[in-house]
This record gives sequence, C-alpha cells and structure tokens, in this order.
Amino acid sequence: MIRQTIKLRWLIGLLLLGSLISGLLFTNPVQAGVERTAPSLVRATPAAPLFDDKARQTELAQRRARVAEKIGPKAVLILFSAEPRIYSNDVSYDYRQENNLYYLTNLKQRRATLVLLPGNKQTPEILFLPRRSPFVEMWNGRMYGPDDAARISGIKEIWDAREFEPFVQALRSRQAYRPKPANVFISSVTTADESEILAGYDSLFAAAERHEAELHILAAGETESREYPREQRFAADWLKRALGYKLKDSSVVFAMMRMLKSSMELRLLQHAIDITTEAHQRAWLAAGQAKWEYEVHAEVIYTFKLRNADYWGYPSIIGCGPNATTLHYTESQGAVKPSDLLLMDVGAEYGHYTADVTRTIPVSGRFSPRQAQIYQIVYDAQEAAAKATRPGALYSDVHRAAEKVIKDGLFRLKLITDPNSTQFFLWFPHGTTHLLGMNVHDVGFPTKLEPGMVFTNEPGIYVRSDALDYRLSDMNEEQWEKFKDAVRPAFEKYKGIGVRIEDDMLVTENGVRWMTKALPRKMSEIERFIARGRKKAR
Repeated sequence: MIRQTIKLRWLIGLLLLGSLISGLLFTNPVQAGVERTAPSLVRATPAAPLFDDKARQTELAQRRARVAEKIGPKAVLILFSAEPRIYSNDVSYDYRQENNLYYLTNLKQRRATLVLLPGNKQTPEILFLPRRSPFVEMWNGRMYGPDDAARISGIKEIWDAREFEPFVQALRSRQAYRPKPANVFISSVTTADESEILAGYDSLFAAAERHEAELHILAAGETESREYPREQRFAADWLKRALGYKLKDSSVVFAMMRMLKSSMELRLLQHAIDITTEAHQRAWLAAGQAKWEYEVHAEVIYTFKLRNADYWGYPSIIGCGPNATTLHYTESQGAVKPSDLLLMDVGAEYGHYTADVTRTIPVSGRFSPRQAQIYQIVYDAQEAAAKATRPGALYSDVHRAAEKVIKDGLFRLKLITDPNSTQFFLWFPHGTTHLLGMNVHDVGFPTKLEPGMVFTNEPGIYVRSDALDYRLSDMNEEQWEKFKDAVRPAFEKYKGIGVRIEDDMLVTENGVRWMTKALPRKMSEIERFIARGRKKAR
C-alpha cells in the first residue's frame, strides 16, 4: 500500500507538472490575444437577433407575394439553388445559397428549386426539395426535411426534387402537371377534384397560346454570366423546346426590391456591422505588438468566428504603409511598422447580410502631421457626403459632395494644380458609395435616395509610390510633364500614404443614420481608444 501510494502521488504530480508546462508552452494564442486586446474596452458584439417562425414566415410570404405581383399571372418564375463551387479536386468551397432564393425562402438546402406561378390559384408557389438521404447525411450532415423547409420558409406546397424535370416538360408542352401522391411531401391543395387542380394552369397556357407567357429567370438577358451559368443554360434550352414564352430577366425585380431594407433585414445587417466593429477594435490594439499584417488579420478572422459570423462578405484588406495605397490588397504579407498607417477594410457576413467598414489607423497610436493632413481631408469628405444624404436627394449628389472636398483638399496640399479638372483621379480613383446588403456591392438602380436604402460612404486618398510613372489618359506628354514638375514636391512629402474611411449608412425619413457609429472615426477618438486599450494591455 505504501509503495502504491507513492507511485500514485508521483504520477499525479507528473501529470500536474505536464499540465502546467503545456499551459505555458501551448497557451492558445487567440486567448492570449483576447487578454492583450483588453476586452473590457473593446465593444463586445450584442446578442444576435432572433425571429420567431411566424414573423419570419410572414415576411418571406410578403416578399414572394410582391415578386408574384411584379411578374404577373401570365408568368412563371424559376429560382435554382446555388451550385457547389470546387476549391481543389474533390474539395468544395463553403456552400452559400443563391441570394434571391434565400431572400424568398431562408433555405440553405442544395438542389432546392422555387417556382412561382402567380396565375395558378391552386399552387401559386412550389418548392422542389431533395428527399433526405441517410448516405448523404452521414457524410455531409442533416438535410432539410419537408417539415423543416415549411417551418423556415412558410411554403405549403413542397414536392420531391425529382419531379422538377417532368414538371418543366409539362409546362413546355402546355400540359397541367400533378405528381404522384408519394412525391408530394406537403400540399396546400384543399380540393380532391383533379380537374380543378389541373385547371390552375389554364391562364398561363392561354397566355402561351397568344405568345404572351413569360419565363422569368436570373441573368436571362446577359450574354455570359459568371454567377448564373446554369440559369442561362436552362433558359437557352427552354427557348429551343417551348413556344409562346418570352424570356425575362428576374434580376431586375429582385434588384428593385432589395434596395429597400425591411426592419428584419436591418437587424441582420446591424449584427454583421457589430461583429465587424469588434473585429476592428481588437485588431487595432493587436497592431501595436504585430510585426506582420497577417497577425492583425488573424484577430479579424478570430472575431468573426468567435461571434458566429457566417463568413466574410469579401476578402479582408489589411494593408500597412505603401500597401494601403492598393485598393484591393488582400495578401496580408507586409511588415507592420510603427511609423506607418494601417488600412483595414473588413466586413463580416451574418444571415446573408454583409458589413463593409474601413478605418485607417496609426500603428504607433498617433497620427504624424503629414498623415493627419491626408486623413482630415478624407474625414471631411465623409462628413460632406453624409450631409448630402436625405430622402429625395440624388444618389450621385452624395459622391459629388465628397468629391468636391477631396478636390479642394488635394489642391491645398498641392497634389493637383486644378481642382476643376480630373487630376484628382490620380489620388482618388473610385466612387464614394455603393449599395450594401446581401452582396457587399449590392444590386439595385438608385437614382433618388429613399428611406430604407443602405450604402457605404467611403472616400479615400492614395499616394502610390509609382503614381507619377504613368501618364493620365486625358493629358498629353507636355501637360503631363508640367503637371509632374508642379506636384513633385508634395508627392515626395506624402508618398506612400493611403487613407480610406468607410461607414455604412441608412437613409431615414429625416436624413441618415450611421450604422457604424460605434466605431471611432475622428483622429482624436482613434488615438484615445488605442492609448487606453494598449495601456490596459500592458
């Protein structure tokens, strides 16, 4: 007994020692980063929004009803689920549902297809759903059952996905169609009269007889779509086999609807912005100890995963020093130097809605006088754009307001010689705004601003080190040489500085709401946040 006790105590002590060593050597760097970034100062992401089934189903039903109203009773609309994308050989990218199908159903199921038949009183909407497969679920996880799909989407007519092809063949030949009962998972049809059920197609087929019927499908009008090749193949095949149908691009219908966000959409978008705000703040504080851009980038990725973001809305841009002057710099391989600015353009995606937020911060925690001069111009341009935002204003007015401030500022700094020319394009080569929503560059055709629109406000100035090596297209050689001589001193002074500030803006009844207001934006606020956060981390 004594010997056994000694051995047992020795074994327990060894295990405890091993645990201690392991903790010292293999401390989770992410957790260490949490302490280093002073979470008490960082704005923690609020709880994710929750919607009960009834509220979600009601909104989705309203969206489908609006689409049905837009396309009319002589039309049929077909929406396919997204096709899986191959990353390498037999490895796929993470699956993401096609935006418009998700907009009408909230379903993430592969091989799902939605059909709207506004003129059919019996079955105005049909969801084709793959039958659950134990083999597929063993490898890839649980599929939606019909009850799941009905609860999520509110759709009450759900058929086996294998019925889609015979259904389409029947439509082409103007024959009413009803699957065998075994392949109708859920049905809203209340009558047992087969002739009455099949008569629901009469108005569509009568329109086809007059060559007035319409097939609505995404990207129908494009010559070659990168996103919707399947839809285009289907449309081309349909036209070969079906008579009496005109092809219509349903993208226009969705673009107009998605421009104006509902309260449910805004809550999802706000949550994506809140996650992004926390990611920014954690990364700012981590930048003080970072040697490389990818270390800062790691804080962003960690926060997205920590707060259960679906993914990023676009590849993150983390550029330090001269890398900040490349608009879509995504390598994150450069050095982080205390004397430089760090530009971070990142956006989390949550519930299919993406944020898009940019800040440019001083790695040291303090803006130099030259950096501050550039930053203040960009900040003032943002303010001007916000003041121009109100219902009824032209979408282009927002950009012009920011552009004027940028032009005047560049002229003051002697980086241009004529504020009324296009010289400013050399330093500010992009637009100030784009719509935001399910895409980072969301769909829509804005002319006048309306309450419910969400867009970015993102002016910038980028003094690229090679900017004077390439002549502006609207200058001849003599004009270019004269321009270069005039701006060369200022160029040498500000060379390598890149600044962009980007916020997400909601047009309201009274003007505009900064959805990103929780993230510091003024130079003094950024410097104060970094100073307090890094002091706590020491």
